[in-house]
Amino acid sequence: MRDIYDQIHELEGIPRLTKHEQFVQGIINAVDNKVVALGDLLPSVNKLMNELGFARETIMKGYKELIKRGIVESRNRMGFFIASEDTGQSLRVALVLYAFDTFQETFYKTFKKHLDQDVHLDVFFHHNNIDILDTIINNIRGKYGIYVVAPIPNPRTKDILKNIPLNKFLMIDRFEQMDGDFSYVTQEFEQATYKAFCELKDVITRYDEFVFYYRPSTDTPIEILRSFKRFIKEYGIKGTIHTEYTPGAITKGKVYFTINNTELWAMLKDCIDKNLDPGADVGILSHNDDMVKEIICGGITTYSTDFGLMAEEAAVFVTSGKAIKKIIPTTLIRRKSL
Repeated sequence: MRDIYDQIHELEGIPRLTKHEQFVQGIINAVDNKVVALGDLLPSVNKLMNELGFARETIMKGYKELIKRGIVESRNRMGFFIASEDTGQSLRVALVLYAFDTFQETFYKTFKKHLDQDVHLDVFFHHNNIDILDTIINNIRGKYGIYVVAPIPNPRTKDILKNIPLNKFLMIDRFEQMDGDFSYVTQEFEQATYKAFCELKDVITRYDEFVFYYRPSTDTPIEILRSFKRFIKEYGIKGTIHTEYTPGAITKGKVYFTINNTELWAMLKDCIDKNLDPGADVGILSHNDDMVKEIICGGITTYSTDFGLMAEEAAVFVTSGKAIKKIIPTTLIRRKSL
C-alpha cells in the first residue's frame, strides 16, 4: 500500500498539475508500474485523506473519473478495486440490448461508429428476460463509466435499474418510468402506431379484415395492442387478434400486421406458395424497417423509428456527458405490400 502513496507523491513537483490530476495520474502510474494489479483493493478515502492531505471531494472526484474510465470499480461497502490494467482507455461503456435483431444491430454499429476510438464498449443481451437483466446489472454495476440500457416493461425493472447512478445512465429504445431525473433517447409506440393506422385507413378498409399477431409475454409493446383495439373500434373495422401466425394460414382479402420478423417471412413464403400478390390479394404491414423489407416481394410497408438517429443521439450523450431527453419520431414507409 505504501507504494501507491509514493506513486502519487512523486507527482507533487510537477507544475500546473492539480491535486485531482495528481491523484488520478498517480493511480494510473501505480497500475502501469505494476504496483497494483487487476482486482487489487485500493486505499479508502479516509486513508488517502490522512496520507495525502487532500480534501475528500478531491479524492472522490478522482475515484469517479477512474471509475468512468473503467480503470477502477466501486463495490458496495467493500471499497475501490482495480477493474482494468488498460490505462489508455478514456471510458468504458456498457450497452445492454434486447437481442441482436436487425434494428438493434443498426443501433450498435451506428453507436460504436460515433464513439471516440479509445472508448471501450461491451455489449450485453437480456433477451427480454427480467432475471437475466437483473443478473447483468448486478454483474456490471460499478465497473463502467456509462450504462446504456434498453429496459424491459416489468414491475421489477425500476428497482433493478436504480442500482445505476442516474448521471451515468441512458435509457434507449423503450421508455420505462423511473424515480429521479434520468436521460433517455427512446421511441413512442401508442400514438405513433395509431397515427400510422389512420394514415393507412383508406387502404386497410379495402380488405375484409385486419389481423394483428400479438405475442403476450414478449417484447411486443402493449401500447401497440391498445392502438390496434382503438383503431378498429373507432373506425368500425373488422379486426382480430391472434397470438401467433400459423404457417399456411394466410387468406386472400385480409390485411396482416406482425411485429415478429419470423412470422413476416412465413407470411411472405405462404404468399408465394399460394400465388397471392402482397398489396393486391392481401395486405401486409410490419413494424421496424430494414433493408430486406425495402426490397423483398416488391417492398413491405412498415412504420419505424430511426434507430441510426437514436444511436447517434446516444453517442452524443456518452461523448459530451450532457443530459438528454428525446423521443425519436416514428415514420410510416409505404411500399407495395399495403
